[in-house]
Amino acid sequence: MKKEVIVIGAGLAGVEASYLLANLGVKVKLYEMRPKKNSPAHQTDLFAELVCSNSLRSNSEENAAGILKREMQLFNSLVMESALANIIESGNNLSVDRIGFSKYITEKISAHPLIEIIREEVIDPDFSKPTIIATGPLTSDALSIKIKEFFGADDFFFFDAAAPIVDKSSINMERAYFKSRYDKGEALYLNCPMNKAEYEGFYQALVGAEIKELRDFEKNVFEGCMPVEVMAKRGPDTLRYGPLKPVGLTMPCGNKPYAVVQLRPDDAEKNLYNIVGFQTNLKFSEQLRVFRMIPGLENMKIARYGVMHKNTYINSPKLLNRFFQVNNVPEVFFAGQITGVEGYVESSASGLAASLNMYRFLEKKELIDFSRQTMIGSLANYISNPTISNFQPMNINLSIVDDLSGNYNKSTKRKLICERALLKLSEILKDTELTYFSK
Repeated sequence: MKKEVIVIGAGLAGVEASYLLANLGVKVKLYEMRPKKNSPAHQTDLFAELVCSNSLRSNSEENAAGILKREMQLFNSLVMESALANIIESGNNLSVDRIGFSKYITEKISAHPLIEIIREEVIDPDFSKPTIIATGPLTSDALSIKIKEFFGADDFFFFDAAAPIVDKSSINMERAYFKSRYDKGEALYLNCPMNKAEYEGFYQALVGAEIKELRDFEKNVFEGCMPVEVMAKRGPDTLRYGPLKPVGLTMPCGNKPYAVVQLRPDDAEKNLYNIVGFQTNLKFSEQLRVFRMIPGLENMKIARYGVMHKNTYINSPKLLNRFFQVNNVPEVFFAGQITGVEGYVESSASGLAASLNMYRFLEKKELIDFSRQTMIGSLANYISNPTISNFQPMNINLSIVDDLSGNYNKSTKRKLICERALLKLSEILKDTELTYFSK
């Protein structure tokens, strides 16, 4: 009888887990509640929908996220396959056409003969069956209650925000200009410059604008996706040293702006632009009023308003081991942002690691510690570190990776860390004796 695994959630982690297991010959029942029940942030019923930015961050092999993407390719990652098939040029970052990206993945998953798609909300999972829970930061209330009951633990959550997306045809190109910072690479970002008076007027309007009721949201905001209005309240110059940093963005006339708002392409045709760093919880009417004060966006049309939504995660260091497996309940694994990994590539990578270890569990083989020499292993070890008393979601970064001994300059050291990570992961995957990873 063919082995079977239940995967709950068809986000980035869930699709990676389902696709890898199915390609290893395991039958997968993939549950996705949309469109029967929608989340507060999703806009479509497509799998692996990107609800915030359309950027998978840096491609540089001197950057932890760039190395992690290289590791994912060794797994034959479906997310990376789709990203490269739907790429939008954005300098050294990997940005994608978000609809094309999700359609590609949905079609691949739907066509796989070993994946059965069940469009239902799971409200009472059977934890005695091999299961991967990858419901992400928007886990439904009903399932959240069951997970809480299962662990007997307090609920953990934070709040995340998405930036508005603007129709390019409504951008005033007499004020906005294309330029990359310090003229590095192709000039793909649109820049809206501000002088001091314009910035100060915008700043005052922003900090005084009406927001949707937050209750206690602000104190739970994850630093990596802080709403622009919350960031601004930290001080008048906070934005100028953050998302509105003007350095290296000299205007075509030769003047140096006081602050610059950047916009990044959000679709392959470059008809839509994402306002970089402008995650927000402002009321929709206020988004129009305040953001139209930005030079170049005076008549902007918003294709998708910025939103803030609940993000749920478990206290993984107390509940999971470094294999993404539940302590004392070996049939159950977790993957994705619900574990406390933060970011698109991190979520996808955790789905790969969890599903390969689920496969090893089904085969009654020793589970794989990917080690802190790899990015994937560093994430797994971070979320399962029992010494962490105040667990917070985290993106991949080199501070959680095993350091290198020896004296190297910064660039050389990072390149060596990359080489070590890819060699280590290649050896691990080779040792599985699974021909799928040598394709």
